[in-house]
Amino acid sequence: MKNIILIGMPGTGKSVVGRALAARLQAAFVDVDDLIVEKTGKTLPEILRTDGLDAFLKIEGKIGAELACENTVVATGGSMVLSEEAMAHLREDGVVVWLETPLSRISDRMPEDLTDRGIAAAPGMTIREIYRQRESLYAQHADLIVASRDGSDDTAHQVETILRTVGVAL
Repeated sequence: MKNIILIGMPGTGKSVVGRALAARLQAAFVDVDDLIVEKTGKTLPEILRTDGLDAFLKIEGKIGAELACENTVVATGGSMVLSEEAMAHLREDGVVVWLETPLSRISDRMPEDLTDRGIAAAPGMTIREIYRQRESLYAQHADLIVASRDGSDDTAHQVETILRTVGVAL
């Protein structure tokens, strides 16, 4: 099975959908945000506050560029698409699925201070500005686009169905 790489904005449910999809496919699951925490010993907000945005993006990109796995559903961080090297590496053995979620739904899920949520963005950026910055990158890197639904299992089922329809070996 090719790896299934989930990309999309923060708040789209990549982690919960990824876990549900991995269970459906009897595959392993990796959350890149968890790998960042393991590697640094810091939470995402701590990294952003103490080390800064550039350091965070460098760590995230390095983990994405070096990730070695098979038969795995990978939930990337929302900013992984900012690293060309990481995305090229992830695509080598994976199918990239963009969990597309309406901006209004994402906005409803976000705290006032985006750093509290561990979102990699310049200070003062709004979720709308982040969406505008990344939307074309999600589209560029995606092999498939799936409209995220309410309920992680419904979305996981939809991703599985689309992957089988397009003939991805599962």
